[in-house]
Amino acid sequence: MLGLIFTYALTFGGSVVALFNPFIGLLIYICFAIISPPSLWPWAVPQWHFARVVAIAMLIGWLFKGFGQWNFGRSRSILLAFSAFFFWAILSAFAASNQEMSWTYVENLAKIFIPFVVGMTLIDSLPKLKQLAWVILLSLGYVAFEMNLSYYQGYNRAHLLGFAGMDNNSLAIAMVAGVGLAFFLGVGTTKWWQRMVAWIAALLMAHTVMLSFSRGGMLALIVSMVASFLLLPPKKPKHILALVICVLIGLRLAGPEVSDRFLSAFAEAQERDASAQSRLDMWEDMWDSTLRHPVLGVGPDHWPIVAPQYGWELGKEGHSLWLQTGAELGFPGLLFIAAFYGLCILRLWTLVRKRNADQDLDPWFPNIGRMVIAGHIGFVVAAQFVSLEGLELPYYMALLGAGALKMMPQPDPSSVMARMPRFAAATSVFLGKG
Repeated sequence: MLGLIFTYALTFGGSVVALFNPFIGLLIYICFAIISPPSLWPWAVPQWHFARVVAIAMLIGWLFKGFGQWNFGRSRSILLAFSAFFFWAILSAFAASNQEMSWTYVENLAKIFIPFVVGMTLIDSLPKLKQLAWVILLSLGYVAFEMNLSYYQGYNRAHLLGFAGMDNNSLAIAMVAGVGLAFFLGVGTTKWWQRMVAWIAALLMAHTVMLSFSRGGMLALIVSMVASFLLLPPKKPKHILALVICVLIGLRLAGPEVSDRFLSAFAEAQERDASAQSRLDMWEDMWDSTLRHPVLGVGPDHWPIVAPQYGWELGKEGHSLWLQTGAELGFPGLLFIAAFYGLCILRLWTLVRKRNADQDLDPWFPNIGRMVIAGHIGFVVAAQFVSLEGLELPYYMALLGAGALKMMPQPDPSSVMARMPRFAAATSVFLGKG
């Protein structure tokens, strides 16, 4: 009953607020995209277009706000890469054999692309970035809590059922992406109770990855934790201790079944299980399809209907987001989506390093960079093992990072000169003032 009240309150109350403050509507839309109320509380919340109602109100409010601010600063290239990917999917859809499947794919991608653009134009302050980060964390953390609660009540929902149309592997991708964000959100906050909320959420997400028995998810979780350690700001003992404690608790929670499942991914070819071997064979076939259709691919969401040409059953997914994207949208589509995530990581990396040289920069900016980098590194690794084009979380984490780049203060020319005494002295000599 509480879930139903929560859903209706955010849908209709939030829609009214969104007419005057579209950013609130965006936050609610992102929350619904992550928790999927009909999937989280299926016994109470009916299947209905809750997110669509909020989205319409958000767009109306955005119109009243004059479509926000379109000065994207250092995040412009990230938005351009996403725009290129979206419009390439449209172009590929025109040439695809199954128009209904193609345009369904484009429609679902538009439900992510349009809110992303809205968010980029509405983010204009650091408090909004913090609000976005907490909405993502609390939404994903609550889903992880429900997965853990179900497990300890005797039913491993994460492994057997998945969540919101996602199987166990896809759910693991979302959780891996959230672990790094949760850890660094705890590092960045100064209030002890907020730190505890963030780190407990990180543990719940990490344990959900283990409960999913997803080998790719487990490997990505390890990579994400290593990246988190390397991304730590000047290594403070309390932060290192927190990371070590999280790792030790994770190892303790991982039982022998989880360990055996993970280690099976590294078995010799003759010992490898059928699932792992078939995935490798599928990757080879998708690469071959990409080479055969290098420009537009076979069409958006078309690999499942092309798979029988390679001896797979109809409807077989490719079990690799990157290779399936190449097969469906060709090399340009793969390049655009890789550029979207790659540019986000690279530009945020410069932001993280900038903190060491610019002590006037608010520490929240590089800390947001660490959140997104750690989350995206985990996502990039995990997505190699699962096909899930419609997973919205990584896009909204990219929105968080792109928003930080947009909001990062531009250097004052006078302060730059002051910090370059040799250049200033050389300039003075050149001008005849030395």
